[in-house]
Amino acid sequence: MLLLLLGIIILHVATLVLLFVSTIVSSWLVGNNYSADLWQNCTGGAGNTWNCLNASSSEWLQSVQAMMILSIIFSVLSLFLFFCQLFTLTKGGRFYLTGIFQLLAALCIVAAASIFTVRHTDWHKDSANFGFAYILAWVAFPLAAISGIIYVILRKRE
Repeated sequence: MLLLLLGIIILHVATLVLLFVSTIVSSWLVGNNYSADLWQNCTGGAGNTWNCLNASSSEWLQSVQAMMILSIIFSVLSLFLFFCQLFTLTKGGRFYLTGIFQLLAALCIVAAASIFTVRHTDWHKDSANFGFAYILAWVAFPLAAISGIIYVILRKRE
């Protein structure tokens, strides 16, 4: 049972790390001499100088920003609730509340990544490739969903 709990905690922390990195790092879109994320657009200048401007204030980008922040909040809250329920839940009880918050985090991730996938051409019309932070967001989605399902199924044992 201890190994199972340790595995679940490692899965949850890995999901949190992926969420933090994908939200903060400036690599959602990359191209020749530019890089863009949810917060700013950076273009390369002469030498190693980069000129960064705030990201567009369009509604779809703000919704992606909000969904990614909400996913982090739900996932952190889920981890906190897991530790609280681990010590207060009665024997045989299920971690429903923890699982629900982690599944909400997964829904926020998939909503944010889906909106960005569909609408990124409104933002950058030239050739752009998805960066590694965008891919990390998509990788975080199934991990969050799997850990949420595990939490719902998991029973507390003595």
